[in-house]
Amino acid sequence: MAAFISLHKEAIILWIGAICTLGLYSVLYKENKVFRIFEHMFLGLATGYMVATQWNDTIKPKWWTPFHKEGQWFLVFALCIGALYYLIYSKHLNWLARVVIGLFLGQSAGMQFQAFTNDVWPQIYKSFKPVLPHAAIQPDATNHLKAAIPAVAPIDALNNLIFMFILLCVMSYFFFSFEQKHALTKHPAKWGRWLMMFTFGAIFGQTIMARLALLIDRMDFLLNEFGPQLAGPVLGPPVAFCLLMALTVFVLLLSLRERANSEDEPTT
Repeated sequence: MAAFISLHKEAIILWIGAICTLGLYSVLYKENKVFRIFEHMFLGLATGYMVATQWNDTIKPKWWTPFHKEGQWFLVFALCIGALYYLIYSKHLNWLARVVIGLFLGQSAGMQFQAFTNDVWPQIYKSFKPVLPHAAIQPDATNHLKAAIPAVAPIDALNNLIFMFILLCVMSYFFFSFEQKHALTKHPAKWGRWLMMFTFGAIFGQTIMARLALLIDRMDFLLNEFGPQLAGPVLGPPVAFCLLMALTVFVLLLSLRERANSEDEPTT
């Protein structure tokens, strides 16, 4: 058995990959037991990989090695604090777990606020862009500049003007201090809503492209890597393509039949 596995290891891996791919894509028909099996397998593998990654990348180099081999004994307190998390399952001592969780939540909130500030604040002052073209301005004794101001070409000025127009329109949409009845506030807010819709559509399109990239990768695997296992390197991809088309037609027929059966059932 071991010799057979060693001899056909590559073919076995390709067959397992193809079966898992088809099993996961079976959800396109409807949620079924086959999909549930492969979903649980994937979640189990992902969880095991996450545990191994946490040990190899975080716990071992940052805690176990300094504590066990470098004699940093004070790291035992990190183990004690981490063990307090498991007191959440105790009825009498779960308050200790809540204290530790509260401390780390406060620390995480502070770090997230700092990261948010570092990410958003530069966007605020970078939103002020020059809308008039000009040559480069060098610092000298007359202007008291600390750094040179780069030149703004006409095309860059036009781009900045469009940017400022979009920015002001979108911001005006979220201005709710008074009812927007005047044309100076009503029309920019309307344009801002349409501009946001365009942006959301572009984001949704990028999401679809990412999903299609995953689908194309799986189809390429089934046709060009798994296909030669079926009928050789020449006939394998066409045979795999025909099988995929047959499976697609079969799933469509099952869906149509199930829809027809659901329509024929009397409603209560």
